[in-house]
Amino acid sequence: MPARRVRSQDLPACGDLEAFCHCFACLAASDRFRHERRKIEEIAVLTRIDLWAPVLGARRLAFRRNALQLLPMENTPTEKPHVVIVGAGFGGLEAAKKLACEDIRVTVIDRTNYHLFQPLLYQVATAALSPADIAAPVRAVLSKYKNVEVILAEVESVDVDAKKIKTIEMEIDYDFLILATGARHSYFGHNEWEKLAPGLKSLEDAIELRRRLLMAYEYAEKITDEAARKAAMTFVIIGGGPTGVEMAGAIAEIARYTLAKDFRHIDPSQTRVILIEGERRLLAAFPEDLSASALKQLVDLGVEVRTGARATALTEAGVQVGDEFVPCRVKIWAAGNNASFVGKTLGAPVDRVGRVIVNDDLTIPAHPEVQVIGDLANFSHQTGQPLPGVSPVAMQQGRHAARNILAMIEGRKPQRFRYWDKGSMATIGRNKAVADLNIVHLSGLPAWLVWLFVHIIFLVGFRHRLAVLFQWAWAYFTFNKGARLITRNFQAEQRPPA
Repeated sequence: MPARRVRSQDLPACGDLEAFCHCFACLAASDRFRHERRKIEEIAVLTRIDLWAPVLGARRLAFRRNALQLLPMENTPTEKPHVVIVGAGFGGLEAAKKLACEDIRVTVIDRTNYHLFQPLLYQVATAALSPADIAAPVRAVLSKYKNVEVILAEVESVDVDAKKIKTIEMEIDYDFLILATGARHSYFGHNEWEKLAPGLKSLEDAIELRRRLLMAYEYAEKITDEAARKAAMTFVIIGGGPTGVEMAGAIAEIARYTLAKDFRHIDPSQTRVILIEGERRLLAAFPEDLSASALKQLVDLGVEVRTGARATALTEAGVQVGDEFVPCRVKIWAAGNNASFVGKTLGAPVDRVGRVIVNDDLTIPAHPEVQVIGDLANFSHQTGQPLPGVSPVAMQQGRHAARNILAMIEGRKPQRFRYWDKGSMATIGRNKAVADLNIVHLSGLPAWLVWLFVHIIFLVGFRHRLAVLFQWAWAYFTFNKGARLITRNFQAEQRPPA
């Protein structure tokens, strides 16, 4: 049957809007009036959305209203809910992606303009990768999501009563907040040690460690004093967790293979790498068999491992370990974390390292519109102990926080968070790693291959995956690492006039 235009006499006379909606629902079911549905929708967006929602659907009406750029009528929402995410790390980025394309406004705030793949920071510090290989611009990652905006700013505090975020330059209002500002390294009350032994939490940290590591060999090459040369070629890593183990193995490997033929007056293979751990075993969070395997693999690389020992003093000249003073030029800190100071501005309870003690749904007491995730959150409702500060925890919490916000917008309660532990991994060197996959424990080459696959998959962006895979393949077959660049801070140096 040929379609015909809908005339006024085709519509039943209706005394009120509710009856008209019912009439329209009947007409829309007929094929001959289907071509008129779009026109009647344009009329519908000017009427009360709560009446038309059962007929057309609230989302479709909202879309039509936006497309037509029509002003909403009285008794309809005037603005979309505003969700602010502070921190573009693993948790913040996952939350932003989950909220993308929803009928809300999302603002992502971060003090850097890039998302950093922290698990591979140690490879930048040991010249295996360049900084651009593990960092992706946040704006580029989120550019395709039209309801998401990115602001480069450093957050100073959060006023949960006024629902405002204060940065150095501006204040930002929010309806819902996801706080994912992460953590920094902790020196257990000795903050003066930070200049002597940098940690590894940012690109700046990694580049500075790379500079110190390579400069130590350059210094050793040009001096004649044997004691000073040995100190320059001694590297002490404080902390036997995954970061410390990975750094120790990587330094021992580049000394033995990568730099072996680069110098004429020193033998880099004689480098002394010392790993200090205060607990009785390395990788205390791993099963004991994997800790023992990690120890054996490090010793095979020539690393001196000292468990049950603590660094009691750090100076420019070296490290005091118990009763022994170890002369060394380069010291690396991998022994502890402190949560970001932003969490303390919420007014919620915090633990001894500054993590916010959250409810079982990731919200904070008395403010369900605020959720704290990642390294900043102390979530102990599942095992009785806080969840570890690793990327899988942050990613799962980011997605859960986003789902909670969508639920609260629809009038439902936020749900309890449950962490799915898929296991833990740590790499030690070429064909050397340990992996706890819960159902099976892997060591050596199998663990290394699993580690390789997982880290490639979770890198952000195809270009980064391809670049890192190529760099790893090149280093594997040639024993050569091409990012051995020594960068200098020229602004801090005294230079002769040009």
